[in-house]
Amino acid sequence: MTSRYRSSEAFQGLNSPSPRRRTVVKAAAATAVLAGPLAAALPARAATDAPAFLHGVASGDPLPDGILLWTRVTPTPAAIPGSGVGPDTEVSWTVAKDKAFTTIVSKGSLTATAASDHTVKADIRGLEPATDYWFRFSAGGTDSPVARTRTAPAANAAVAGLRFGVVTCANWEAGYFSSYRHLAARNDLDAWLHLGDYIYEYKSGEYAARGTVVRPHSPANEIITLADYRTRHGKYKTDPDLQALHHKAPVVAIWDDHEFADNSWSGGAVNHTEGAEGTWTARQAAAKQAYFEWMPVRPAIEGTTYRRLRFGKLADLSLLDLRSFRSQQASTASGTVDDPDRTITGRAQLDWLKAGLKASDTTWRLVGNSVMIAPFVIGSLTADLLKPLAKLLDLPQDGIGVNTDQWDGYTDDRRELLAHLRSNAIGNTVFLTGDIHMSWANDVPVTAGTYPLSASAATEFVITSVTSDNLDDIVKVPEGTVSAIAAPLIQIANRHVHWVDTDRHGYGVLDITADRAQMDYYVLSDRTNANATSSWARSYRTRTGTQKVERTYDPV
Repeated sequence: MTSRYRSSEAFQGLNSPSPRRRTVVKAAAATAVLAGPLAAALPARAATDAPAFLHGVASGDPLPDGILLWTRVTPTPAAIPGSGVGPDTEVSWTVAKDKAFTTIVSKGSLTATAASDHTVKADIRGLEPATDYWFRFSAGGTDSPVARTRTAPAANAAVAGLRFGVVTCANWEAGYFSSYRHLAARNDLDAWLHLGDYIYEYKSGEYAARGTVVRPHSPANEIITLADYRTRHGKYKTDPDLQALHHKAPVVAIWDDHEFADNSWSGGAVNHTEGAEGTWTARQAAAKQAYFEWMPVRPAIEGTTYRRLRFGKLADLSLLDLRSFRSQQASTASGTVDDPDRTITGRAQLDWLKAGLKASDTTWRLVGNSVMIAPFVIGSLTADLLKPLAKLLDLPQDGIGVNTDQWDGYTDDRRELLAHLRSNAIGNTVFLTGDIHMSWANDVPVTAGTYPLSASAATEFVITSVTSDNLDDIVKVPEGTVSAIAAPLIQIANRHVHWVDTDRHGYGVLDITADRAQMDYYVLSDRTNANATSSWARSYRTRTGTQKVERTYDPV
């Protein structure tokens, strides 16, 4: 890929730190590891003892001098994800400056064991900044697919532009991952950001496409145990479009709730029944272990996804973990949304975020944010639209206009963060958000009730789901029907919302220059069609120094 940087130096890792009702799965069924469901997580292969790389390869969290490489080897036919069986297997890795591997710059080996589900990660250092590399793994005479990755520019490099794919909310049973395929077909991405819900935890059929399973996942039960989470991750990694994107560019990922269970918080989840499904502590630990085994993520603090990457002098990216430390979502029992003792970030993470934003010397401060920070009130929606919208947003269905799973449910943390941005004159802060299964372009007002007379402290681009149901899917009407009615009403009640599309699936492309940060929104023709086409829908940008969003009429 031709470099998009004008200097030869970008990413520096800093060392600082739905459907909502469910059926309880019996513990015995949930913990059983059955050969049939596990085998369904893998594509067909010959019954041979030769090692195989059935889950592709991936890279992530690039640094100016390094990259994190990942793969999973299947050493024998029985050693499928979550099985806990299979021999120790030596896996070698090779990194080269060319796809033909004529100029090898780094090589080594690791041992894949059943203890880590035969996944391996190689944290490669000593590479050149802002440089394309190719890599592959080998085991027992078998080579993995070859993949491209890219290092980041040097910390003080003058970077002319950066471009990232942005995705979130990919529910296997609800359709095909065409968004990944279309991003993989591009040749202009420096990396791609996954803003959470990389996998979903539901049992088969519980959460699909308007109630229809497009393609069954594995295991069929709701995932609860370590074996379950490993099996589900393994199933996702067999998707050809997901593999293609991992083979094309490094990923920078955070988790949201469905990597654990629906509406999870530090002490539990809506989709967890204490006792019948074991303890939340054990389930959360299993989910985290499987995530770090199966994802090319380099945590700055063990057990979390909050960390910071730097892209030369142009931008840094603060990545949040909004599930591990949060208080339970507000209710009559757990307190009000304004309770100062309730938190979405946890004290340590909020202090880390504030300090990093204040100390930043880059042009742009990006925040990878799994749930929407801009405030939202329902407004004057008709009853037939209010009920499904409330269901999608986890709102009380009696019309109370607050989303307690997002920053709206933790107003003291939000107030403190936005006041920090204003009092320290921290500009050019852009939140990049997933979770909500809709596309939004928002200002982030200090005081929503008086906006636009009050100031905007930041801006926010929210990306719709890859496949997970959005509003028209819940109402079960033709695409665009709901958005045509709901979007204008939402904007009237929320003056800081410049655009909302409640109905379509797709992805974003974020392009950053010194003058502006622009999000191009792309939509899919049909998530249930494996060959779905992609088309540009809209673009919004925030110009430097403004803290406001405006529409622009051409994609980058």
